[in-house]
Formats: sequence, C-alpha cells, structure tokens
Amino acid sequence: MPPLRQERVRELIKRALSEILRREVDVQTYGMMTIHDVGLARDMHSAVVYVGILGGETQRRQGAEYLSQNRGRLQSLCGKEVNLKYTPILQFKVDDSVERGNRVMDILDQLGDQGEPAP
Repeated sequence: MPPLRQERVRELIKRALSEILRREVDVQTYGMMTIHDVGLARDMHSAVVYVGILGGETQRRQGAEYLSQNRGRLQSLCGKEVNLKYTPILQFKVDDSVERGNRVMDILDQLGDQGEPAP
C-alpha cells in the first residue's frame, strides 16, 4: 500500500486535472473527459493519468490527440494548482474499462434473454 503522502498527492492531482479538463476541453469536439485514476511513481516525479473519454469514436480519437498534444500545458496548469516541490511529468493513457464493462453487461443481458423459456 502506498504511503499516505503519495495517496494525498495522487488525489490532489486527480482533482486538479478533473477541474482543468472540465474548464479547458470542449465537450462537443473532444467528448467528455473524466480522470479515472492517477498512478504516481514512488519518487513522485512522474505520473500516469488514466482518462476516460465519453463520446463517439471520432471524439475519443480527437480527445486522445488533444491530451498528447497539450500534455505540457496541462502539466503546467496542474503545477499551478497543486503546490509541490516538483510537478510530476504527466503521461496520459485512455482508459476504456467503462466501455468494456458495458459491453460485457450487454453480452450477459443477451445471454440471459436467450436462456429464458417462452411462457
């Protein structure tokens, strides 16, 4: 289990980036972005940010491009909101676990519908 300080820093980064994305990102173009988790290195010099993008396939693709192209700017904005000695170097990963979970639930629902006997 990570130390308490590391947990607090992860949560601060998660909240700050959530607010930054809410303010900065156009939902119509890039889809709705949510921060699922932040993986922070032990030395707290780098972080992997898992982002969920809700929207169409085009919006998800454009959203991923936006995150990679604006990584430095988003990192700078995060550094201004989270007061740390070193601002972690951010790496964004698109997390599609929600979509995969929904797909599994749809498959289970379909299997359940097929298995029911006719009245």
